[in-house]
Amino acid sequence: MPVSGFLADCRARLAFDLLGNTWNSVVLWALRHGPRRPAELREQIGGIRPKVLTETLRRLEFNGLVTRQAYAEAPPRVEYSLTPLGETLLGPIGALGEWAFEHGDEVMAAWPPA
Repeated sequence: MPVSGFLADCRARLAFDLLGNTWNSVVLWALRHGPRRPAELREQIGGIRPKVLTETLRRLEFNGLVTRQAYAEAPPRVEYSLTPLGETLLGPIGALGEWAFEHGDEVMAAWPPA
């Protein structure tokens, strides 16, 4: 009998985990126009603490979605950019953003009164 659902080692579940973290998608989207330094990303994104950005970039690098380039300069400079694999997520992230733009008011209207 086949097992249904999303198993622990299911590839779809991996994708949901990657996109389920708010900052993963936001950082990937912020890198869509090319390499950025961490300070540029913080400014572009807004509301992300430096520690959270660092953790997110490390997680994305670990998963092969971004690459880190360190330059031997004084002061040291580091830039992050999308890998070809990371670029493949721009379509799904864009589609979710479009959905949110179209249906965000409906979702918020369903919230109980404060």
